[in-house]
Amino acid sequence: MTGESGSRGAPLPDSSKRFDVVCVGNALVDHFAFAPAAVIESLGLPLGAMTLVDRATSERIRAVVGEGRQVSGGTATNTSVGVASLGGHPAFIGAVATDDLGDRFAADLEAAGVHAVLQRFRADTSGAGMATGRCSAIITPDAERTMATFLGAGGRLDSAGIDPEVVGDAQLVYVEGYLLDLPDAPAIVERLVTAARGGGASIALGLSDALLVERHRPVLERLIAGPVDIVFANEAELLAFSRQRAVPRALEATSRPGLTVAVTLGEKGVALGLADGSVEVPAHPVGQIVDLTGAGDLFAAGFCFGVTHGHGPEGAARLGVLAASEVISHLGARPESSLAELARARGVA
Repeated sequence: MTGESGSRGAPLPDSSKRFDVVCVGNALVDHFAFAPAAVIESLGLPLGAMTLVDRATSERIRAVVGEGRQVSGGTATNTSVGVASLGGHPAFIGAVATDDLGDRFAADLEAAGVHAVLQRFRADTSGAGMATGRCSAIITPDAERTMATFLGAGGRLDSAGIDPEVVGDAQLVYVEGYLLDLPDAPAIVERLVTAARGGGASIALGLSDALLVERHRPVLERLIAGPVDIVFANEAELLAFSRQRAVPRALEATSRPGLTVAVTLGEKGVALGLADGSVEVPAHPVGQIVDLTGAGDLFAAGFCFGVTHGHGPEGAARLGVLAASEVISHLGARPESSLAELARARGVA
């Protein structure tokens, strides 16, 4: 996982590229359902966290929480759909099985305007083996979400699934931190960095989870000190990475020339760490918060779209908070309204 010293900064618009953003991550089919906290506790899941489970446990959880809404998802998937909703040209790279869910995942992305580049693994119909990954997102009355994720084929993505021509034909490559948990992670990241740099693409990295930061600290430190140009994190993730107790100090500790750090702070908005200081961008007003799932994913979508369409970091962050405000106003991690139209109506396009 090597890379030259980071000094490139945010990407500039390049109309010669086929894709604005290529998103790389775990391909999952999300199942959203509402349930009280007592149900989540009875399932043995920690409230408000993401827990990896096996296929049998995933199916048991779905049986308990009942029918809900099902849609292709995962962090990077949600971001790619958000970029498309803003009018961009995104691609998604991940892995699925040769089953009905895998076919549905591919068709769903293409219908949303995302070019799907999927590594396919032979499905095992026995009920215990290979299958397309899925995530049960259970929303409690306070709008917090608890997730139980069976990675399935999504966790089998390897370096052979990374198409260097697709990666090199992007302005920006967005990588979710959860990829670092995959068995072939070192080779995946090396191939991504090589292809991105070879094609002149910038690289954005999402920290994904505070516990993931602790699991992969040496790798994250090398990436953020080197080839990464943009870092997305929430407050807990940034504090874990920086080992600081407050966001201002954390941004100072993480800062270096050419690096933009965007940390989401919930109702407080976003703080941007730039080489010459920090900038705060307020949250966008929301009438009623229904489901917080996907807020960070859609912020990343708005930001990535913004920097690849001529916006500086502050303008890109405004697009990000607008996209996040739309997705938390309803169930699910995808926009239900055209983000491009919303951005034009609010004067932040």
